[in-house]
Amino acid sequence: IVAMKRTFTREAERVDAAITELQAAGWADGIDLAIFEGPSEYLYGEETALLEAIDGRYPFPRLTPPFRRGVEELVATPADVTSESGSAARVELAGPGAASVAPPALAGNVETFANVPGILANGAEWFRSVGTEQSPGTIVCTVSGRTQRAGVAELAMGTSLRTIIETIGGGALPGRRIVAVMSGVANALIPEALLDTPATHEAMTGIGSGLGAAGFLVFDDATDLAAVAAGIARFLAVESCGQCTPCKRDGLAIAEILDRVARSGADAGAIDDLTQRVASVADSARCNLASQQQIVIGGFLELFPESLRAHLDAGTPGTVPEPIAAIRDLDAGVVTLDEHELAKQPDWTYDETDSGQWPAARLDDHRMPDEAL
Repeated sequence: IVAMKRTFTREAERVDAAITELQAAGWADGIDLAIFEGPSEYLYGEETALLEAIDGRYPFPRLTPPFRRGVEELVATPADVTSESGSAARVELAGPGAASVAPPALAGNVETFANVPGILANGAEWFRSVGTEQSPGTIVCTVSGRTQRAGVAELAMGTSLRTIIETIGGGALPGRRIVAVMSGVANALIPEALLDTPATHEAMTGIGSGLGAAGFLVFDDATDLAAVAAGIARFLAVESCGQCTPCKRDGLAIAEILDRVARSGADAGAIDDLTQRVASVADSARCNLASQQQIVIGGFLELFPESLRAHLDAGTPGTVPEPIAAIRDLDAGVVTLDEHELAKQPDWTYDETDSGQWPAARLDDHRMPDEAL
């Protein structure tokens, strides 16, 4: 199964054409290949949530890993399920050993699988001839934000972040200086002084950030980082499913505090309140989203506290949170964000006002209706 968001229509058409070509060439004999177009939620990218969605449930992460907990549902009603199932939808899933007949599942990344044919054809040493010892091969990088252009390119692992930005994005805008870069919305900001860090998993982790999917958001000296922090916090708070109370409760509080800070409407105690919420947001979390909130916003507090404190001065003009959303299209070096997602409420609706119900409570029905996909 090739899983992707329903909004990626062109990509789905290309994958469908590739599957047809594989089948015509006889390369997929005896193998069922299918495209699954799932919901737009950020958590759909979490592998256990993805498996939940494939089987018709909402993308709520599980407690247990996918290689033990399969995708197929083997019960008729929630009442038939044992307490050890580990599924948000209360369905029986595969356990260790022969405890159940539910099959396990392997969730892999397309970019990882794309390396397999070359390795099989040319050998492991060929693959390791590019990159670094611990992070061999290449990686597809996306650069957007305050650069001369946005773009996507495949580069060798170990290429410096500065070179990636200059090669793909053309460097800083005229007359501007890059002050920070973020790898997606999931890792701590990388300050200007560390732009020569190699783009490898070990090097990025070593500076307190991460490589992730190598999608880099670039911010320059004209960027209000308080607005960026507020935008990121809101995105993560909205996308939290609400299964874990601290994640949703403290995430929403973090977003609200930073919204007031960015708009220059917070008092001197806001930073202390923010620090306390960041410390507790990841308590008892079953997936990484809460940790992302903690790492990213904690990084702002550690690296750029002056950007936040500047807005506590009544003389600093307020601003609205930076728009943070998925890239819907990239054409001629210009990205188009999925602006529809900017109107999403914390309850996962697009209503004018939020219902106040967290998604895990509001969507507690056993199955996901077709119109929700």
